[in-house]
Amino acid sequence: MIDNLESIAKVLIASHKGILAADESTNTITKRFDVLGIESTEETRRQYREMLFTTAGIENYISGVILFDETIRQETEDGVSFVDVLKEKGIIPGIKVDQGKEAMQSSPEEMITKGLDSLAKRLQEYYKFGARFAKWRAVIKISEKLPTEECIEKNMSDLAQYAKICQENDFVPIVEPEVLRDGSHGIDRCYEVTKKVLEKLFEKLSEAGVDLKGILLKPNMITPGEASEEEMDPEIIAEKTVECFKAVVPEVVPGVVFLSGGQTEAQACENLNAMNKNYTDLPWQLSFSYGRALQNSAMRTWNGKDENVGEAQEVFLNRAKLVSAGREGKYSIEI
Repeated sequence: MIDNLESIAKVLIASHKGILAADESTNTITKRFDVLGIESTEETRRQYREMLFTTAGIENYISGVILFDETIRQETEDGVSFVDVLKEKGIIPGIKVDQGKEAMQSSPEEMITKGLDSLAKRLQEYYKFGARFAKWRAVIKISEKLPTEECIEKNMSDLAQYAKICQENDFVPIVEPEVLRDGSHGIDRCYEVTKKVLEKLFEKLSEAGVDLKGILLKPNMITPGEASEEEMDPEIIAEKTVECFKAVVPEVVPGVVFLSGGQTEAQACENLNAMNKNYTDLPWQLSFSYGRALQNSAMRTWNGKDENVGEAQEVFLNRAKLVSAGREGKYSIEI
């Protein structure tokens, strides 16, 4: 079994390629549609995802797509399942399996992730649909008093249990411990918390018996908080991020697929590019699992209108090309 999981993980982090995170919950995508004045219905969400998935040429830059429960069940206007559209392009379908967050009773400002109880049963259904990898997100907040030890312990333990259940059901688990950018903390504080979180994560993965050769890590980059006065300097972000990972991420992990949360499209490219340009001898591939950094411009261009589909697909393909260049350390705004 693990040989198959290893091979899937390697395909997902293939050269020039990374993962499109198109797994926004209904609430999340509705908020993004609302900003643009697009009505959020099952049909408009289906139309939007069809626009993305049927873009010609994305298979040159996208190795896998994370879907939402609603989306994995949907079809194109011509009646072809989205899963089959992706598989025809050689893109591996994946699925978001966490069921959102709830406040911790002992620390209401912090969140824990829901969904472990029904996970195995849901994975069996998703496997029949064609999904071969999964994603589970845990969020860690930074403040003067946060995160608490209890929050880190609970979230990393749950991530490890999720990963174990995935591997037992022939899924590659993407393990996503996101230290949020919310706040005014500096880059050193982000480094401190991220290192602590990852140390606990790999401790828990080991205890759970998870085979690290058959997972992918989806972490935040080491950056200043959104309200910090520190600059988003790609060279410093690359240095701090790689330094942190060298200290705590085991070499057998095949790849790191960064999230783009809290970054602009350009920042997500520039920071990934600096890492791949400056560090060429790392034990793991440094790739991407981007949502907004791949979709924002395309969503604005589409704006819910059929006549904009062609132009929006051109914009989406260009974003994928730019992010792919960053994954290779060859990003330039002139590309």
